[in-house]
Amino acid sequence: MIARAPKPFPWLLSLGALILLAILVSLGVWQSQRLVWKEGLIRAADSAAEAEVLPLAKALLLDNPEFRQVLLTCPGLAKAPFVELQSILDGQSGTRLVSACHEISGRVILVDRGFIPAEVSERPAVDLDDTMPSVVHGVLRQVPAPSPLTPPPANGRFYARDTEAMALALKVEGRVESLSVYALSAVSPDFPTLVPGAPPVAFSNNHLGYALTWFGLAIALIVFYGVLLRRRLNAKDL
Repeated sequence: MIARAPKPFPWLLSLGALILLAILVSLGVWQSQRLVWKEGLIRAADSAAEAEVLPLAKALLLDNPEFRQVLLTCPGLAKAPFVELQSILDGQSGTRLVSACHEISGRVILVDRGFIPAEVSERPAVDLDDTMPSVVHGVLRQVPAPSPLTPPPANGRFYARDTEAMALALKVEGRVESLSVYALSAVSPDFPTLVPGAPPVAFSNNHLGYALTWFGLAIALIVFYGVLLRRRLNAKDL
């Protein structure tokens, strides 16, 4: 029997493995960067929650006012017009009422007045002539842009927080702050089914696990390619 020369080097297979390896490593690096970003965001939220409560005007001057607890005075907020936002709280379906606050400092900001369970059909009274000041203790939150797949608002009900659209529906004139305030204190005390409170901060932090998965797959690819390459180069046709 005559032994033949080893098979030629598998350049195409090697190129495919190299491209796949680059993708896996890139995904691992990206998740590592996301981990650092998410940990920083969690620290910022925890730090803001423990900081002193500031007047709204002063808080908005901070470099990063998100999650900061604030005090603001809103004339007529208890009986102000509102739009409804479809929402879920602790697994319960319902709506959140959002009104415009024409704060005494001259700023206009949307205030989430609280959550009403779906089984409650009543709503707080609206009186455009009411100017009784409401002192609100709340927390500032950034409003993400609505998804393109989000249904458009209908009959005063929204399915995503859209600051511009909500301000338009509330007939707000002038500039509206990009952040919103979630009331932590009762805005309409005569309507107890309206429960104030900010939605929980959804900081799922699984990026370390994702990064380890991608890096693990990269290592497995290297091992598999090495074994396959060794067998191919050592293979001989007898």
